[in-house]
Amino acid sequence: MRIWFDHAGKGLKTRGDSPVTGFMIAGADGKYVPASAKIEGTTVLVSSPDVPNPASVRYAWDYNPDANLMNALSLPVSLFRTDENDERVR
Repeated sequence: MRIWFDHAGKGLKTRGDSPVTGFMIAGADGKYVPASAKIEGTTVLVSSPDVPNPASVRYAWDYNPDANLMNALSLPVSLFRTDENDERVR
């Protein structure tokens, strides 16, 4: 599942250039599992082998999230969740 970010003008990065953390993904059953995420310009590609047909994504959706995504100006991405009607998710 690809996520687009409105304020990522010059791209996205992680704190310390480490792998992206903080994403979870679910299928139509609504059961979230940890997900892999890869920055591609101003988008993030989120996936898990446990969810062949993703329906929604969560980022930093926890009490004490291990989330490290930020824009090129080092402003952190705030927590969010999507659903199948969110046009930013394709």
